[in-house]
Amino acid sequence: MQKIEHRQVQESLYYERLPNGLEVYVLPKEGFSKTYATFTTQYGSIDNAFQVKGKEKMVVPDGIAHFLEHKMFEQESGEDVFQTFSRQGASANAFTGFTRTAYLFSCTSNVERNLETLLDFVQSPYFTDENVEKEKGIIGQEIRMYDDNPDWRVYFGLIEAFYQNHPVKIDIAGTIDSITQITKEMLYLCYHTFYHPSNMLLFVVGSVDPEKVVEQVRNNQAKKSFAEQAEILRFVPDEPDQVGERRKEIQLSVGIPKCMFGFKESQQALGKSGQSMFEQELATKICLEALLGSDSELYQSLYNEGLIDENFGLDYALEKGYGHSIIGGDTSNPEKLLARIQEELPKRVKQGISATDFERIRKKRIGSSLRMFNYLEWIANQFTGYRFNGIDLFQMIPTLEQITLEQVNQRMREHINWDRFAVSLVTSHL
Repeated sequence: MQKIEHRQVQESLYYERLPNGLEVYVLPKEGFSKTYATFTTQYGSIDNAFQVKGKEKMVVPDGIAHFLEHKMFEQESGEDVFQTFSRQGASANAFTGFTRTAYLFSCTSNVERNLETLLDFVQSPYFTDENVEKEKGIIGQEIRMYDDNPDWRVYFGLIEAFYQNHPVKIDIAGTIDSITQITKEMLYLCYHTFYHPSNMLLFVVGSVDPEKVVEQVRNNQAKKSFAEQAEILRFVPDEPDQVGERRKEIQLSVGIPKCMFGFKESQQALGKSGQSMFEQELATKICLEALLGSDSELYQSLYNEGLIDENFGLDYALEKGYGHSIIGGDTSNPEKLLARIQEELPKRVKQGISATDFERIRKKRIGSSLRMFNYLEWIANQFTGYRFNGIDLFQMIPTLEQITLEQVNQRMREHINWDRFAVSLVTSHL
């Protein structure tokens, strides 16, 4: 077992790669009563076309990763995994994203039993024709519920507007039509492809002894047999730089319209991993905060004009195959808000971010990042997501300290490109 010291944040991370390929990370937190664990596979909703080397290429229905996550909680014994965790004093959950699926629990006692439960149920799939058909109705209801959710529709509408071919534009849950095509054989195929230990990562953080945790995981995995897994090839169609739609608008029953807008990354800005990808993400977040963060001059102006409220926010997503900024919230006048944005941003990009604003925002981000290292859930989920991109979460503070004003201004000029600008609106049909 390897011990990795991160003196700047006063953390010691323990790591071991098991013979079956599973990566295990343990971060003991002295003085914490809670323990949080995530068991994550590098498999998300965009992975609908793939090939294990030496086998034929497969194309599966949209939404199958999310469907599989739901079905993992059904055990052959008939036991309810959530109830098992609850009896053991733990709260359990799972989520599917564009690039990963995670199973997790948190508890203040019975860590060993809960960790065993987590490892065993995720590595014991049980699918039948009957339980797959039953799940289609449940997930169909979930899809219809999100179809009526204005916040989801305005957010995902912008992603749909950005992309022409990339599967990130497809709803994580799929569609009613796509999930009807899912069979138990497809679920087993995807499971055995992507849930191999060599494609997974276990992260445990909290009141734990790293030696005992790793020994327990070693023993658990040694009892199970896994076939050798060849490299997984993932196929994504070419995506042009241009957005799919400049503007996407739907009508729902909302009291106040919702408006989100942002910029799609060019293909030239994608394909990075590791430290260069980390620097791009952090530099972009700094420039967006300087332009439209809650302390910015433009934010205050829009707020005083009544065009935005305190729910106005911004985010930036960057993965190996896609990237975009998402900015916005509720607004009483979407057209006026967009006009002001398109009028003001070019001026501010042209003049650049001042050294004073840059230093203020950078120091603020360093401070907030240091605080976040006290939140177990944040550490585990951020670490795992970054690790799959070859990024070390614990390099966040050093990277922020090394980023320069020139980098941030250059990134701003690259990212704020009106040829890659799109808008999503949800307005009232009343």
